[in-house]
Amino acid sequence: MRTENVSSDIVVVGGGLAGVCAAIAAARQGASVSLVQNRPVLGGNSSSEIRVWVCGATAHGTQLNARETGIMGELFVENQFTNPEGNPYYWDLTVLEAVRAEPGITLFLNTDVREVSASGPEDDRRIESVTGWMMGSERLITFTAPTFLDCSGDGLVGYLAGARHVTGREPYSAYQESWAPEVPDDNTLGSTLLFYSKDAGRPVKFVPPSFALDITTTSIPERRIISTEKNGCAYWWIEWGGELDVVDDNERIRDELQAAVYGIWDHIKNSGRYDAENLTLEWIGAVPGKREYRRFLGDHVLTQHEVLGMTEFADRVAFGGWSIDLHPPGGMYASEAGSKHWHADGPYHVPMRCLYSQNVSNLWMAGRNISASHVAFGSTRVMATCAVLGEAAGVGAALATRAGVTPRELVAGRMEEVHRALVRADASVLGVVHDDPADRVLDATMSASSTLRQLVADEPAGTHPLDAPLGLVLPVDPALGTLSLLVDADADTELTVRLHRTSRPQVYLPDEQLRSVTVPVGAGEKQWVSVDLDWRPDRPQNGFVVVEAAAGVRLHVDEHAPPGVLALSYREPAADERWTEQFRHWKQVLHRQSPCLRVSDDVDAYAPEKARGGYARPYGGPQTWVSQDRRLDPEPWLEARWDQPVTIGSVELVLDDSVDIDLINLHHHRTEPEVMPDLLTDYRVETEVEGAWTVLAEVTGNRRRHRVHPLTAPTDVTAVRVVAPGSRGAAHVVSLRAYATPSPAI
Repeated sequence: MRTENVSSDIVVVGGGLAGVCAAIAAARQGASVSLVQNRPVLGGNSSSEIRVWVCGATAHGTQLNARETGIMGELFVENQFTNPEGNPYYWDLTVLEAVRAEPGITLFLNTDVREVSASGPEDDRRIESVTGWMMGSERLITFTAPTFLDCSGDGLVGYLAGARHVTGREPYSAYQESWAPEVPDDNTLGSTLLFYSKDAGRPVKFVPPSFALDITTTSIPERRIISTEKNGCAYWWIEWGGELDVVDDNERIRDELQAAVYGIWDHIKNSGRYDAENLTLEWIGAVPGKREYRRFLGDHVLTQHEVLGMTEFADRVAFGGWSIDLHPPGGMYASEAGSKHWHADGPYHVPMRCLYSQNVSNLWMAGRNISASHVAFGSTRVMATCAVLGEAAGVGAALATRAGVTPRELVAGRMEEVHRALVRADASVLGVVHDDPADRVLDATMSASSTLRQLVADEPAGTHPLDAPLGLVLPVDPALGTLSLLVDADADTELTVRLHRTSRPQVYLPDEQLRSVTVPVGAGEKQWVSVDLDWRPDRPQNGFVVVEAAAGVRLHVDEHAPPGVLALSYREPAADERWTEQFRHWKQVLHRQSPCLRVSDDVDAYAPEKARGGYARPYGGPQTWVSQDRRLDPEPWLEARWDQPVTIGSVELVLDDSVDIDLINLHHHRTEPEVMPDLLTDYRVETEVEGAWTVLAEVTGNRRRHRVHPLTAPTDVTAVRVVAPGSRGAAHVVSLRAYATPSPAI
């Protein structure tokens, strides 16, 4: 046995997606990081050992333009290219490669931290070290650092350090949350064990083990959906242990879940109710996927009201969008539905005060152990949200460590620095403007070879019947005048169009109605029908146009929607939709398509200035420069120019990787493009020095959104431009940046 000591700037305990993103984020800020994981693979619940889908703010398409950026976004997009079949082992590789790409991270797999050295009074504790046992190598390793991140899920490090925490469900009286129980209890969300089956191509028998559960003696066959087509997380409802202690009783919970899985498989194979003769079990998990345990107390506790109200915290550092998703304590044996959901109208914010301990001065946390009520945790617990919280905590930890301040002091006096670091890293933040004076492009004049100036989709490729109201999200910048739609009508009729505001820049639902216009429509095909909406808001924003249902009327559809244009359809809830809170009337249709439309006013929504400062994702508009189609502009370019030479050492780009497209690591739903369709795959970066252009970088086959191109040495330049040759479509650039010093980020 070997005894070792390892020192670094930051120790991250837990190699799930929260810990991985925390470690990468801290390393990219220049910190040395020890990443300690007690399993042989990274990824936590998403790994090949457990195989839970990585879900996040998009909520399977419920929230629009909500896919995560930053490190989680990189993982999603890379997996989309390298792993189109959703192989769980390839996903492991995607996560491992991201960690190994960072020279500042030292990775310790199979290392179980079980001892924590901490000191100080109860209200001001400090961690000195943590000690872990590396299985297989028989190494006892003590990790010392000024800063620690507990991303362990169950929160063992913080618990051993004396960090204040809660478990179970708070009562209604604690935060006045309507989904909280009247009486507090120790119930949590349970754990799950998953399985995969495959067709063997020949009959395969199954002899159940002696411990297999006879599910016909339970409510499972009547109350849960069992299907031969389902695999993996489609059986998320195989859940148990919420009325037990999910750590103390972990082995009992695992055994019960394993008995249930084999019992369900016995039912599928041997009950005679399913066409399953050729099916065999391909894989069954041995490690339960845990949902909930300790939640640490920070300087703020996120609540149901703040999730649903999308509270705009001054220290917001990440966003979520998954529903408040709570399960009955009885899990698979419960008589009620397996889950209930309540979606906010759009993505919500998480403050940095939820990501550090209120009484352990050098402890950050990220993942399912953050400072949130049980109800709010029902949303923040999903893995892509845990990942963006990890990135925010990693950035915060690195900045606080470098400055020699506590997390509380960082929030109190350095949030501007935090926000600028997150924006520069392209992290998942909403409504945080890029105003970093270190970016010299903020002082530049922007120009482009061309700009999309018209909101037009007029190449019909099918029709959409107006059986239900259709909603259109349109960028209004600076005005929305006459809107024309291409329609077919079986008989003379009328068309009513209503114009609404949206309540927040990240919300794509109708709010206040501004006007309603009804116009006659004659019988006929492919006729342009125009309505005057006459709106000039005080600032650029989205408008929500509702085209009311009209019998016998069809809208023609263009296969390509203009950037920022979304289509949604309206429906009333069915009688059996019990949880009215979870219901949303509007749901996206015609994804990346658009009704054929023309807007009379020229638009500024795609101007070159959109790539200077501002926001780096859709927020009250598309927030990107867009050229004309390459049929009109075969080699589009975007330029930043200064009156006098400026010194730069790095040109950085944020490109459009289509955050409207919902991605998922194991492809619960398959998104066809392996490279995001709006991304610049081929481009070059040029700098102008003393009137002559020099190629700084020439890129082909790009599949990344955030690109950093350092100069060999700081150079005085008068202009920087991105040139994007291509064969079709338009060029998009979300943000063009130039700094005197190279980014530590990538």
